[in-house]
Amino acid sequence: MTESPAAYNQEGAVASVAGRLLVDGNLVKGALVIERGRIVDVRFGDVGPLPSPRLDAEIVSPGLVDLQVNGAFGLEVGGDGRALRALAGRLPSTGVTTFLPTAVSSGPADYRALGAALADARGGAGARMPGLHLEGPLLSPARAGAHRVGEIAGAGATIDDVLDDLLGVGAVRVVTLAPERPGALALIHRLHKAGVTVSLGHTDATFEQMVAGIDAGATLVTHLFNAMSPLHHRAPGAVGAALADDRITIMLIADGVHVHPAALNVALRSKGSDRVALVTDAIAAAGAPPGRYALAGVEVISDGQTARLADGTLAGSTLTLDRAVRMMAGVAGARLEDALAMASSVPAAAIGLGDVGRIAVGQLADLALWSAAMEVTATIVGGQVAFRR
Repeated sequence: MTESPAAYNQEGAVASVAGRLLVDGNLVKGALVIERGRIVDVRFGDVGPLPSPRLDAEIVSPGLVDLQVNGAFGLEVGGDGRALRALAGRLPSTGVTTFLPTAVSSGPADYRALGAALADARGGAGARMPGLHLEGPLLSPARAGAHRVGEIAGAGATIDDVLDDLLGVGAVRVVTLAPERPGALALIHRLHKAGVTVSLGHTDATFEQMVAGIDAGATLVTHLFNAMSPLHHRAPGAVGAALADDRITIMLIADGVHVHPAALNVALRSKGSDRVALVTDAIAAAGAPPGRYALAGVEVISDGQTARLADGTLAGSTLTLDRAVRMMAGVAGARLEDALAMASSVPAAAIGLGDVGRIAVGQLADLALWSAAMEVTATIVGGQVAFRR
């Protein structure tokens, strides 16, 4: 379940939306009616008169759900509630109505500050924040990517120091870890029991170690193909386990840089669209001009298309989730309906959000409205306009 939305405000509220609705995997001409922030009626075909204020669009999808956001628009996820509120206010311009602020491997003080910032920022205007994604620190030093190896080395002490605090206030929604690290399987059991979704990533695991992590309760894989042991025909590794096991939903950075379009297509064919969640792994450089930015205190250089450390290592992305939808529905070969679902209903279901991610009676009225060219024209959160072009 999501966090409680901000108090319903009649000003800016929308009473109905019409267009081709994404319902049960198909785009169907129709309309929906909204009352007090929730969908109360879904109509198809000739819908007749609708209550005002009304918005029309070529396509109406559930609001997009991004499970991995380190920052965007020059803003970085960190211990500042104002930055999180600002980020929540800007992300609806990309169709996003729910996101997980994501922290790369950090120390105890940073995690506590981020938990406090989330508590301060929750329930405000803009995109919802149902919890944090802690990407680390129990990762493989061999697959650190842009993460600081020192924080990874001290992961055991960090987890013991702060996890109880963060779980106690409901701040954590997803934890990414490497299943081969000492203590990882016990931690997966603990997180699973606490209702936290565990994702396997930044891992040098063998196929067998990955399966052990899945058996222990992991249900996601973080940015498939990136920062993990690759697929080999005699050593399937982390990639092979993720593609072969139907218990796993994979997260994909569909920017054509982190993963070649042909590999995106291979993943889609292997998993099926109901087991692929599109994410951005965006950093502060996303939606911002080329320049120098920070990721957990480490300088990152953006050319407007990619974000890299000084040594050339990819460090998050400059992707936005609406662009990921266009990539999957374009060069990666997905049906448009499936690409939209991979950015909305699939990630929502993957972390147990029961009242967002679908267009159905009773759901929160979180919606993305699209033009024929698949540009976001408006975004609605809880029945109120959060963005309009």
